[in-house]
Amino acid sequence: MPGNRVLGVLLALGGGALGLLPFISVAPNRLVSGQPVMLAALAGEDGWLAAPLLVPLVGLLCCALVAPRRPVLVATLLGWLLLFSGALWGLGEAATRQGAISGLVARIAPGSGLWLLLACSLLGATDTVNRLTGRPLWRILLNLPIWLLPLAMLASGHFAATSLLREYDNRADVFHDALVQHLLFLPGTLLPALVIALPLGWLCHRSPRARRGVLPILNIIQTVPSVALFGLLIAPLTSLVGYFPWLGRWGVSGIGTAPALIALVLYALMPLVRGVVSGLGSVPGAVKESARGMGMSTVQLAWQVEIPLALPVLLRSLRVVAVQTVGLAVVAALIGAGGLGALVFQGLLSSALDLVLLGVIPTVALAVVVDAGFTLLLALLEERI
Repeated sequence: MPGNRVLGVLLALGGGALGLLPFISVAPNRLVSGQPVMLAALAGEDGWLAAPLLVPLVGLLCCALVAPRRPVLVATLLGWLLLFSGALWGLGEAATRQGAISGLVARIAPGSGLWLLLACSLLGATDTVNRLTGRPLWRILLNLPIWLLPLAMLASGHFAATSLLREYDNRADVFHDALVQHLLFLPGTLLPALVIALPLGWLCHRSPRARRGVLPILNIIQTVPSVALFGLLIAPLTSLVGYFPWLGRWGVSGIGTAPALIALVLYALMPLVRGVVSGLGSVPGAVKESARGMGMSTVQLAWQVEIPLALPVLLRSLRVVAVQTVGLAVVAALIGAGGLGALVFQGLLSSALDLVLLGVIPTVALAVVVDAGFTLLLALLEERI
């Protein structure tokens, strides 16, 4: 009977990572490279650390040998959940024990084996959920439990001895300010971009001539590297503030938030305008003819028929732009815009990996949450339609 090949490959990678790659890294301080520590050295004779990992691995191996029917898939999802949670529990437990041995200034970080195991667990859980259901709403609900136990461990202080949490404790105020700044990039980008893109997309939909003029320009903007675009905006904004000093009193300058937001809005225009054009173009002609036959004006046709029917396509474009903005906002820190990117580049300049991760991990988590939020909104909207 054929088994689950994807599950088998991920198990081979995850199991190999546990046996062949370091589980954690122990460094005497935050600036010195850590020494790898294998799982076998941590487990000891009583197997206190290996058991929460080996039990779900054996269960997943059994699931990989049989056909992936629904009961087997449910058991597989449970196995990935237990393996992911067990790996993170092992990280916190190992950090606590090694920290007691190595001292308070020692830094215990996840090793390459643990990172690979966590990645395989998330990929396996996602693949299993996709096999269980094709409905986006149910996929989101089934993916939620894998984060519940880790979040509970985080809230209880189980990871307090890890290097990442110690870095957070040292920079809690800076981190919170950076997170708030990063979050403000979303409405600061999406709202102006929508104000510009909606009428521009409507014009391109109604006029092929306008489409031939506008879309190539937006394509050119989209191909400019982000660092280059941020840099190109410094000189004109600096000159503009020199001619109009009152702009400086409003916070506009050649560096900082103003050029970052302008660049992010420019990057957002292409996907949004295309989304408006595609959404309006997807409205069936028969529906529009029926609306006109009922006596609707052009404005009524747009607001009551075309825009509601085009909304799912527009939201998909908005979802892409939102996730794109979360990522590009990291680069904006190079021109003094702040946000989580400031932590990333500070860590790179000081060779402090934990500080880099303190900026990277929340950025990735924020992008996942934003994507899941738009996916949920789309699922609810499509079910209503």
